[in-house]
Amino acid sequence: MQPSPKLSQQLCFSFYTINRLFHQFYKQALEPYDLTYTQYLVLVALWEKDHRQLQDLGKDLDLASNTLTPLLKRLEEKGLVLRTKPEKDKRQLFVHLTESGLALRKEIESQVLTCFRQLEGFTEEQADMLLANNKVLIQMLQDRLS
Repeated sequence: MQPSPKLSQQLCFSFYTINRLFHQFYKQALEPYDLTYTQYLVLVALWEKDHRQLQDLGKDLDLASNTLTPLLKRLEEKGLVLRTKPEKDKRQLFVHLTESGLALRKEIESQVLTCFRQLEGFTEEQADMLLANNKVLIQMLQDRLS
């Protein structure tokens, strides 16, 4: 019988560690804006495509509405997003950026980019390669769990 791999050799532990470190990294980068990492991800999704149904936004972020709703409420309190219900169908909920939320994009993107530039030796090519490999692994895991 082969010995089990050490913790440091477990792929899942590597991803767990990266996830934890990304949260810390983004916490520092987003601190001046009083945003959490998850709130930042919501903004990024809206910067990509504004005026979205809550359901579609949740699907893209892989977040349930009971998780997404409090995030959106906090972003709305900060004046960055608005949640609206159309007159014709009050069951629908749309989310869109305010002018402040839209204006914050360049500043936050610049801040995050500045933080990444401080990672000595980390290149754009390495980031692209890691992202491509992660996409493959994500798809494999999704296929397996479907």
